[in-house]
Amino acid sequence: MRHRSMALVTRGDKILFVRLHSQGREFFSLPGGGIEPGESPGQAALRELKEECGVDGKLVRPLNTLHLPDGSEEHVFLVAVPPDQEACTGCDPETPVDMQIIREACWRRLSELSEKDRAFLFSYGLLNVEGYFDLVISWGDRISWPLNEE
Repeated sequence: MRHRSMALVTRGDKILFVRLHSQGREFFSLPGGGIEPGESPGQAALRELKEECGVDGKLVRPLNTLHLPDGSEEHVFLVAVPPDQEACTGCDPETPVDMQIIREACWRRLSELSEKDRAFLFSYGLLNVEGYFDLVISWGDRISWPLNEE
């Protein structure tokens, strides 16, 4: 069991993601990974952000800690990145070059994500980030999943 940390970075109405390809599917995830021995969860989030997206961040505040069924924890931090830094696709230094699952570092709006990817963001604490609670409330009460298949 290994605990993990993730960085949630926003610019305007966009969120910084890594696009991953694993087990035959692509999905978007926050930059993040395992916490190294002697490393705090916040330090791990900043290190992973640098490795996967090539940017240096500053911790703003913790957003959430998830306690997973296997006993591990995922720590999520709101992180600020200077506006002059541009994200670039990085890698996982623990994974061989021919087995990398990171395909791209990219900025996306919530509307550009699948329902499943959005669900993870909500569990990570996105609604505690300025502007996102109001955005989600503006969607109204329409049910988008499960689809009504008549």
